[in-house]
Amino acid sequence: MKRGYVLHHRPYRESSALVNLLVDGIGRVDAVARVGSGKRSIKSILQPFQPLIFEFSGKSELKNISQIEAAAPAVPLSGYSLYAGMYINELLMRTLSVHHNAEALFLIYHQALVGLAAQFCESKLRYLELALLRELGAMPSLIRDTQGEPLIPEHYYQLVPELGFQFVLNSRAKHTYQGAMLTALNDNQLLQEQFLEAKRLMRSMLQPLLGNKPLVSRQLFIQATASNRDGNN
Repeated sequence: MKRGYVLHHRPYRESSALVNLLVDGIGRVDAVARVGSGKRSIKSILQPFQPLIFEFSGKSELKNISQIEAAAPAVPLSGYSLYAGMYINELLMRTLSVHHNAEALFLIYHQALVGLAAQFCESKLRYLELALLRELGAMPSLIRDTQGEPLIPEHYYQLVPELGFQFVLNSRAKHTYQGAMLTALNDNQLLQEQFLEAKRLMRSMLQPLLGNKPLVSRQLFIQATASNRDGNN
């Protein structure tokens, strides 16, 4: 039996669904699942943030999934954490394919959801984005600069595409980041005052992978934030 989460699903034919899963030890798996009807229907568990165990088979890219069961109660996300979970799922759907060997992402994804359920914090999103970029081979070293020298917390570094972080004297140069933030991101120890800089870096790194199409979840999050702000005024 395999462990996994549903990233996205949609109806397929009369009594089935096309399901995009993140599977432990494998990465993304696309499959067809028979949904069924009545008491035997699996619609209630074939949902995002619901830990599942299942079997799948097939030699083509589109697998057949069977013996689906809930492995545990759904991870309870609400408020900003729910929007963050939606963002993570959409991000993985847009950037991760069945051809990527993203075996390690399942545990990181699970830990992010559990952490968000306990308390919303932007750093949890940054760590997952970092893990995703590393799995895709799109993240340069956060330990050494382009010359092979260790990153120094007090120095500033410019991101050079396909090369890494290059030491610069001008801290206001484009795509420049402080060594302290880069080191903290690498160590999963971001401070709150580093959140904005880390978000700027992650968006810059993810943009080539996402293209120009906006993320729906990001727009929903912005709208929810604006509504809450207006309601508090």
